[in-house]
Amino acid sequence: MPGLGYAGPMTIRPTAYEFFAGGGLAGLGLSVAAAGIDTVFANDMDPAKARAFVANHSQVPFRQGDVWSLTLEDLPGRPDLAWASSPCQDVSLAGARGGLEAGRSGAFWGFWRLMQGLEGQGRAPRVVVLENVIGLLTSGQGRDFAAVCAAMVQAGYRVGALEMDAAFWLPQSRPRLFVVAIKGEGPEAPGPTAPFHSPRLVAAQARLPQAVRDAWAWWSLPGPPKRNLDLAAVLEPDEAVDWLDDPQAILALAAPAHRARIDQALASGRRQVGAAYRRVRIEDGVKVQRLEVRFDGLAGCLRTPAGGSSRQYVVVCDHGRARVRRLTGREAARLMGLPDDYRLPASESAALKLMGDAVAVPVVRALTEGLLSPVLSPRRAAA
Repeated sequence: MPGLGYAGPMTIRPTAYEFFAGGGLAGLGLSVAAAGIDTVFANDMDPAKARAFVANHSQVPFRQGDVWSLTLEDLPGRPDLAWASSPCQDVSLAGARGGLEAGRSGAFWGFWRLMQGLEGQGRAPRVVVLENVIGLLTSGQGRDFAAVCAAMVQAGYRVGALEMDAAFWLPQSRPRLFVVAIKGEGPEAPGPTAPFHSPRLVAAQARLPQAVRDAWAWWSLPGPPKRNLDLAAVLEPDEAVDWLDDPQAILALAAPAHRARIDQALASGRRQVGAAYRRVRIEDGVKVQRLEVRFDGLAGCLRTPAGGSSRQYVVVCDHGRARVRRLTGREAARLMGLPDDYRLPASESAALKLMGDAVAVPVVRALTEGLLSPVLSPRRAAA
C-alpha cells in the first residue's frame, strides 16, 4: 500500500507473572510505568480478591487457588519477571509473628517451588520481586529474611532489598519491603543510600550469611519526588458521608498525648483533618483501648482486621467542633493510588480488606521505572 514502508523492529514489552495478586495493584504499577511490564498470568486463592481481579483485569489469564496447587503447566511462556506479594500476616509487626514457617506466609515456598521448576525447564524469570511487610527483616530472629535471600542466591540471582514508604508518593504511611533478585546486573550503588536503604535494612543485611552478602546488591533507585497530596485531598465531601452520632465516645479513648493533639486542632479554629486508629495498649499491666490520631496530612497504614487493627477513622476539627467518621472503601482505594473507575467490591468491609492487603500502585511504578524496566529493557522482534 502506498505510504506504508518498513517501520523497523517491533517493540515487545516485558512480561510478568503476578502471584498473590489480590486486586491486581502490583500489575497496575508494573503496566502504567514508562516502558512498562505486562502481566500474562495471575493467581490468588481468596474468592473475593479473585472477583476484584477479574472485574478490573479481564484480559489477564487468572487462576484462583492455593499457590501450592499450581503446576508448571499452568504457567504460560517464559516470563521476564515474577512478582510475589505473599501473605504477610505471620511476619507483620501487627500480627502473631509466626514467621515463614507459619501456614500463610509459608505460601512463599509454594511460589518458590514454581520458580525452581521454571529454572529446570529453562524458563526462569530474569527478575523476581518479593513484596512484604518490614517485619520480614526481623521475623524468626532474622532467619526468614536470610532464608528468602539464600534461596534466591542459590538459584543464581544477585539479591538486594529496598524499604519504600508509600508516604513518598501518597498521603498514607505505608512502609513495605521489596526484595529484588536479578540474574545479571542492575543499577547498583556502592553501598546503602537513603531513603530506601533504612538502618533496619542495613542491620538485617549485616546479619546475613557470608555467601548471601557476597551476592548482595544495594540496588540504586532515584529519590522520590515531593509528595503533592495530603489526606484531605482524597476524602469525600463532608456532606456525602455518614458521621458518627456520638464522636465523643471515640474521642474519649484518646491517650493524653493524642488528646492534646485534638485539643490543639480544636483551639486553632481552622479546619484540620486527621486520621486515627483504635489500638490496644498495656498501661500499668492492663490492656486498655486507646485512640491514636495524627494531623500530619497522612493516613495511618491501611490494614485489615486480620492484621491486628480496626477500621481507620477520619477526625475533622473545624471552628471548635470535632466530627468523626470511618474511612470509606473508595477513600482507601485512593490512598493506594487507584483511580475512581477501579471497581471495588460492593461491601465496604470487603473493599477495605482488599486495599489493606494490597501494594500501593505509585510505589510499584517507581520501582519499575527506576530499577525493573532498566534491567528488562524491551525486547525487539522482527516486524
